[in-house]
Amino acid sequence: MLLHVSNLTKRYGHLTALSEVSFSIRPGEVLGLIGPNGSGKTTLFECLGGVLPADAGSVSDDGRGLTADERRARVFYLPDGIAPWPAQTVRWALEFITGFFGETGGRPFQGRRGGPERPALQSDTVIQELALEPLLDSPIGTLSKGQRKRVLLAIGLLTPQPILLADEPFDGLDLRQTREVAQTLRAHASAGRTMFLSIHQIADAARVCDRFVLLSGGRVCGEGTLDELSAMAGRREREAGQPARRNLEEVFLALT
Repeated sequence: MLLHVSNLTKRYGHLTALSEVSFSIRPGEVLGLIGPNGSGKTTLFECLGGVLPADAGSVSDDGRGLTADERRARVFYLPDGIAPWPAQTVRWALEFITGFFGETGGRPFQGRRGGPERPALQSDTVIQELALEPLLDSPIGTLSKGQRKRVLLAIGLLTPQPILLADEPFDGLDLRQTREVAQTLRAHASAGRTMFLSIHQIADAARVCDRFVLLSGGRVCGEGTLDELSAMAGRREREAGQPARRNLEEVFLALT
């Protein structure tokens, strides 16, 4: 287990945005956070990424609670819908990220418990994977939504933290781009980077993710692979005399 989130709770006055949220993040997996708008997905990512303080709960590694600094060393949060350094070019942004983490102690991704290191990424590799070459000299503020999304993903992939939280990584991408980005994310997971993706479109999640956390109304309604979640849904449906659910969308509806 890479991280365990236990009973994470976030309130805004009388509104409880997250209620005792618990789940695990495993090394080298693509974990999907699935839920409708307003379910608490972004709030959860902001709490995990250190943007918001949680009101209760913990994040631990093998039973040991992590400090804020230790969590920042493990997790990089990539928000949705931002345009960092809008007057700067894509080339400048990628060079800044690689230089920043090099100068501030960024290291290659390392295996657990001091295991073998995997080489730090080169920006050229990410540029090629995300087809950014034609955009390198364009100011970020002039990019379309889909182009900006690919640049943001490149920034995230160039960071050294072993866990990347990406909020809506496919938003603004067309079908072909979505498939290409999904393949890129899966390739990075296969190389040892853990991807935790908040995804609104369930069909996209089903194509790219290994496991899922189902969130509804600020609560976790299920966690596991599609087969494991299907089994959970099946037990409920048998009790209710309903037909078994087959795909992720039907399973989500059955469990929420």
